Amino acid sequence: MTLIRVSEAARFLGVSDDTVRRWLDNGTLKGHKEANGRIVIDGMDLAALAKSQSQLPDDPTNVGSSARNRFVGLVTTVVMDTVMAQVEMQCGPFRVVSLMSSEAVRDLGLEPGSVATAVVKSTNVIIEVPQGSKTL
Repeated sequence: MTLIRVSEAARFLGVSDDTVRRWLDNGTLKGHKEANGRIVIDGMDLAALAKSQSQLPDDPTNVGSSARNRFVGLVTTVVMDTVMAQVEMQCGPFRVVSLMSSEAVRDLGLEPGSVATAVVKSTNVIIEVPQGSKTL
């Protein structure tokens, strides 16, 4: 079982430590007290809460796709030369960067403030685990 401290749980959920503590107090989350007095949360419980509370914004493209990794967000930066462009988006707490042709940027009308959907379809996904993560 992976045990996660209140401050880490808050960071993962994008809320304050106080919010996590309120959820512990009202039973939304279940915590365990360690020998040193710190409260920790079972990673599975935290994942279940994160999943139950996640809500995708409406996808403005309204298209069918086999890609399951769709991130709706705002274009924050477009850097373009005559051939290529770098488009950055903020999708919730995530920064997504795409390299594409300048022609595609012009055709799609991408500019800072535009609403767009980043679609990721990849055969390679790298998952990293922090050193010293606590498991039982």
